[in-house]
Amino acid sequence: MKRRTFVKHATFVALAAPVFASRSVSSAAPGPPGSKPLRVAVVTGGHPFDVLNFHKLFRTLPGVDAYIQHMEDFIATPEGVRDEYDGVVFYHMLTQGPPEGPVKTALGHLGTTGQGLVILHHALLAYPDWAVWSDIVGIANRKFWFYHDQTIPVKVAGREHPITRGLESWTIKDETYTMTDAGDGSEIQLTTDHPQSMKTLAWTRTYKKSRVFCFQCGHDNAGWVHANFREVLQRGIQWCARRR
Repeated sequence: MKRRTFVKHATFVALAAPVFASRSVSSAAPGPPGSKPLRVAVVTGGHPFDVLNFHKLFRTLPGVDAYIQHMEDFIATPEGVRDEYDGVVFYHMLTQGPPEGPVKTALGHLGTTGQGLVILHHALLAYPDWAVWSDIVGIANRKFWFYHDQTIPVKVAGREHPITRGLESWTIKDETYTMTDAGDGSEIQLTTDHPQSMKTLAWTRTYKKSRVFCFQCGHDNAGWVHANFREVLQRGIQWCARRR
């Protein structure tokens, strides 16, 4: 899959105690008066991406203090530090495993604290043979194909949901996936009738104690700059963290 600006991951030693301010990439406007910015881990890995514009995206989200990191660094961080995030946005596409040991243990811990979980774009495709990730996503069979640079008509299905309330239909240029649609246990928020896309574009669900928001859009900056994409992503993070 094509990308514009890429960097390779460099592993670093995780700190023994949280030092969130030193690793923040966002200083966006705060949320409601008196509320602290949401501390959100954004987990990457297994897929290149436009690094500069991805960081810019999260800087534009009001009330979101984002810490972009590779899966290796997320896993290497002590559990107590990981649990202090209000939410985790997964943007990785690691397809093997997860391996036994720290990775599987840490990911198996998800949902036990009520921490919000956002599954963004190609993270829907991660660990295709792992039932736990399929349960988080809400799709058992995640075999897929993809189509670049599609003009996608987006329709609002969840007109009363906090993530999509008040939004109208729009179009966005993005990558599509053909895959089984989200179904039982999921509340559909956005749909499309694009012939080369799954019909469900965004949906909410619960996993153990956590709220989950899955969003199929988000391939590159062509979509990231769209005002409605940013609005839905921001609201999805807030909803998962119980701020909406």
